[in-house]
Amino acid sequence: MASFVDRVVLHASGGTGGHGCVSVRREKFKPLGGPDGGNGGNGGSVILRVDGQSTTLLEYHHSPHQTAPKGDVGRGDLSHGSHGQDLVLSVPQGTVVKSHDGEVLADLAREGDEFVAAKGGMGGLGNAALASPKRKAPGFALLGVPGSARDLVLELKSIADVALVGYPSAGKSSLIAAMSAARPKIADYPFTTLVPNLGVVEAGDVRFTVADVPGLIEGASEGRGLGQRFLRHVERCAAIVHVIDCATLEPRRDPISDFEVIETELSRYEVDPSAATSTPLVERPHLVVLNKVDVPEARELADFVRPELESRGLRVFEISTASHEGLRQLSFAMAQLVDQARRDAVAEDAVEPEPVLRPKGFSRRRAQEFTIRREERNLEPLYRVLGEKPERWIQQTDFNNDEAVGYLADRLAKLGVEDALFKQGARPGDAVVIGDATDSVIFDWEPTMMSGAELLTSPRGTDARLEELVRPTRAEKREDYQERKDARAAAREELETERRAGKWTESVEAARARRAARSEDRPDSDPQTEG
Repeated sequence: MASFVDRVVLHASGGTGGHGCVSVRREKFKPLGGPDGGNGGNGGSVILRVDGQSTTLLEYHHSPHQTAPKGDVGRGDLSHGSHGQDLVLSVPQGTVVKSHDGEVLADLAREGDEFVAAKGGMGGLGNAALASPKRKAPGFALLGVPGSARDLVLELKSIADVALVGYPSAGKSSLIAAMSAARPKIADYPFTTLVPNLGVVEAGDVRFTVADVPGLIEGASEGRGLGQRFLRHVERCAAIVHVIDCATLEPRRDPISDFEVIETELSRYEVDPSAATSTPLVERPHLVVLNKVDVPEARELADFVRPELESRGLRVFEISTASHEGLRQLSFAMAQLVDQARRDAVAEDAVEPEPVLRPKGFSRRRAQEFTIRREERNLEPLYRVLGEKPERWIQQTDFNNDEAVGYLADRLAKLGVEDALFKQGARPGDAVVIGDATDSVIFDWEPTMMSGAELLTSPRGTDARLEELVRPTRAEKREDYQERKDARAAAREELETERRAGKWTESVEAARARRAARSEDRPDSDPQTEG
C-alpha cells in the first residue's frame, strides 16, 4: 500500500445554504404581529491549510471526495439557522493547487497559508428580512444556494534549499544521513529510495534543508524510471548537487558520462510556473560530489576526472559517506550557495512597485453584472442571461410560489435585465433563459412582469401580475344578460305550471292583487300592525 502520495485529484464541495422560513407572528391580543421567519444559515467552505501536521497527500488519495457541512434552515420567531462549519483540510507545506486544466490557483509554500477550495452556499432570507413598506407581510422566503463544487489537482513539491541528484545507488541517501539527522532507507540495490527524503543541515550560522530525490536515469524527463514523477521536488531548490558514484562496476558508466546524462535530463525538464523561481534547473548553481573515495580505485578515478569537471567551471568535492571525509567542506559550500540565494530573494522582495497615480475625480466604471447572448432554438430567437447575480437569484427562488416569482421579476428589472433585452431586440413572448445549459430556467418574456412591487395587493403567496385577467367584450356581456333574462322567464313559467297543477292555491299575481285590495278597504290602518 502506498505511504507517500505527492499528487491527488480532490473533489471539493461546499455546503448548501439553509432555506429561509415563512412565518407570521401569532400572539394573543396582537393579530397583526407581522412576519417573523428567520434566515437560513450559510453552508461551510472547504479550506486547504498548511498547519505542519501532514507531510503527504495520502489521506486525500483514499478519500478524494470532501464535502463541507450544510447550513441549518431558519425558523419562526426570528430564529436564524446556524452556519455550517468550515471543513479545514491539512496539506503539506509546498502543496500547489491547480485546476483540472492545469491552471495554478494557489501555492501553499509557507505554514499558515490557506486556500478556499470550495465556497459554501449562501443561506436564504426569511420573510421577515424581505418585508418592506410596500410588501409588509411576504408570503415567501428565499431558498438556500448550493455550495460551489470543483475538481482540483494537488501536487506536492518539497520545500528544500539543496537537491541531491544522481544515478540510483550513487550514495544520496547515505550522504543525507551522514550530514543530518534524517534516517532514510539505505540498501545495496537500485531504486532503494522511493520517496523524497528531507534532512536539515547546519553549517556555521546557516541552517538549510537538503532533499534526497529518488534516483534518475537516462530518459527520466520522458517518463523512464522514477525521475519524471519526482523531478518536481527539485523545482524549488536554490542549488543542485550532483552525487556521482566513482566505485560503480556497471559497464559503459563513468563519472563524466553520469554527469552529462543527469545534466541532459535536467535541461529537458520544464520548470512549472508554480515554482518559487522560473530559472531552468541547468542554470542554477551546481556542485559536483565524487562519492565513495574511501575505495582506492574510486579515489584514483576521482583524481583522474576532477580536472576535466573543474575545467567546465564546476566546484568538485571528493567525499566518503562511510568515513565522513570532505563532508564539512561540502556543507559549508552548500551553505554559501543557500545564503547567497536567500540574499537575492530578500533583495527582490525589497523592490516596491511604483505607485499608480490617478487623476483627481477618477472613478472605475461599474462592472457589468450580467451578459445577454442571443441564440436560436427551432428557428426562433432565444436570449440567454448569464451572470453571478441572476443565476444565484434563480437558485433562491421557489417557483411553486407566485409571490416569489414576482419578487424575482422585480429584482431582474432593478438589475437592468429588461432594458438590456429591449436593446437586444427582444419582443414579448420571446424565450429567455437564465443560467447555463445544465442549470437554467426558461420562460416567455413579458415586459409587464417587470413592474414594481406597488401592484402586490394580492394575498400572501400570490402575485396579481401572474393571474390571467380576461375582460369580457360587449357581445359577451349582451349574451350573458340575455341568458340571465331567459333563466328568470323560465323560472316564472315553471312556477305557473306548478300552480295550475294544484301545487299552489293562487298565483303570484293574484296574491299581489288581493293584498292591494285589502289595503284600499282599510286606508286608516297601521301597516306595521297588519299580519
